[in-house]
Amino acid sequence: MMRRGIVLAIVALPLFFYQGNAQEAPRGWHLMDYAQDSFYGISLNKAYTFLKNKNKVSKPVIVAVLDSGVDTTHEDLKNILWRNPKEIPGNGIDDDGNGYVDDVFGWNFLGGKDGRDVSKAPDEKARIFHRYKQKFYGQPIDTNTLSGNTKKEYLQWQKAANELSFTSDEQMELIGIELVSKALKRHDKVLRKEMGQEEFTVEKVEQFLPPTKIGRDAKFGYLTCMKMIGVDPDEKNTNTIADLDEYVEGKKKAFESKENLPEDYRAEIVRDDYYNLSDRFYGNNDVMGPLAASKHGTHVCGLIGAQRNNGIGMDGVADNVKIMMLRIVPDGDEYDKDVALAIRYAVDNGAKVINMSFGKYFSPEKKWVDSAIRYAESRDVLLVHASGNENTNVDEKENYPNPWLTQWNSKASNFINVGASSDPKISGSITADFSNYGKENVDVFAPGVRMYSTFPGGDQYGNLKGTSMAAPVVTGLAALIRSYYPELSAVQVKKVIEESVLKPAPTVASIKPGSKNEPISFSLLSNTGGIINAFNAVADADTTKVTITVKEPVKEPVKTNATGSTTAKPTTTKTKS
Repeated sequence: MMRRGIVLAIVALPLFFYQGNAQEAPRGWHLMDYAQDSFYGISLNKAYTFLKNKNKVSKPVIVAVLDSGVDTTHEDLKNILWRNPKEIPGNGIDDDGNGYVDDVFGWNFLGGKDGRDVSKAPDEKARIFHRYKQKFYGQPIDTNTLSGNTKKEYLQWQKAANELSFTSDEQMELIGIELVSKALKRHDKVLRKEMGQEEFTVEKVEQFLPPTKIGRDAKFGYLTCMKMIGVDPDEKNTNTIADLDEYVEGKKKAFESKENLPEDYRAEIVRDDYYNLSDRFYGNNDVMGPLAASKHGTHVCGLIGAQRNNGIGMDGVADNVKIMMLRIVPDGDEYDKDVALAIRYAVDNGAKVINMSFGKYFSPEKKWVDSAIRYAESRDVLLVHASGNENTNVDEKENYPNPWLTQWNSKASNFINVGASSDPKISGSITADFSNYGKENVDVFAPGVRMYSTFPGGDQYGNLKGTSMAAPVVTGLAALIRSYYPELSAVQVKKVIEESVLKPAPTVASIKPGSKNEPISFSLLSNTGGIINAFNAVADADTTKVTITVKEPVKEPVKTNATGSTTAKPTTTKTKS
């Protein structure tokens, strides 16, 4: 879901302008304390003060980030990246015998053995539609006569076909975005000439005094376009234009995908037997991937654990983490097989928290992902997932991955789904206008607007917004708790985070995501009705008693054939809870 995670989180095209009373958010506002700073951050400094006063000592925690890639050379990240202690870098040998050669920082499931990378992928609904098109398209279908598996395939195909039929409103929206994009580029060209520089921020344009009328007109037009798409004052022109181009290209391909499936680079580059989960030793060790693609993952990593108090860049939430990158998110929808295998890789290599800032609305191989989530649950690993940026009620429209484990007819106990909050001074509402929500299926909210973090390029930083940015704030808090209170289980950490949320007063402005100005009680948007709070969470963790329970035997799938069926062996796992 990289396209949604990056571009819609920046562009989102709310077809409305900034709130008139909106203020510029200070960098790192998401870490602030409302009582002290008047911003609805997570009270992180108070949490560290509490831990210091308690004389608590941290232990390093491995956090796996399933994402688009990470800049391993970044000044604020290079010292906190996980390094496989059993692997000798660059010798071309699988030293630890795990099937992945030279997996020093993690693994790239979107890579080829020849070193190439998949950067783009079709949306899952397009893949499903074309997978079964020959079987079902134009055929008279009576669902009452279909066998169980065929009926399931047909209903999934029919849903995909319906969602590939785009409305006139969606097509008009794209036309509007293209017009804004063309106007922005025209004004940008003039400003680059008049300002004598290729890169600049909105803030610099606001301060610039053009010497000519054409320059003054370009300045006005440029700033108008930037306000229409909600770009932050310190966002660079080059980034915004690139993201707009990516969004427009993706939308056009989506509109065309019912007639023609976008090119499947995976088949050409990765060359795995995709429908056979046993064929799992594919990919390469390039965890950065293409520079542009790594923007999302690099930003996420910084929010979780960028080196704290080093006098450069920004501070992550957790102060003693090792971040493992598992590259699975292309521009387009991620593949279920990659998600499942990446979760298993993370668990097998010691991760205690897994961040998943991606998602989609179709999951044909959900059974593989469910099995991996169950595996993580049995190994005491916490999963943190971004709920999505389509301002959708996910109680009504199912989003994947999710904690409902179909094979076991039960809900995973180790899964947190995260919505994105804002601050009324930033956007006029405590809710982020793009965030998905759901009283049943979203657990907590966390700051996800104007989030300043690491960008690829070695020493670059910038703002993004999205539930993709809210999830790593929760991941960082989970890692912080597991670092200072390692005796607590994943289930206990989830409970501590959820029960310690800050619940804004009913008088705090809360606008329903996706609406123009419809008020809604913030308590109705998630099952906790609150925003995570680090101080409250560590205080609760400090008084949480450790209990030992023995779980029921877990059937661990060990072999999967081409149809996805498995054979299994039972294992008994003792887990703290």
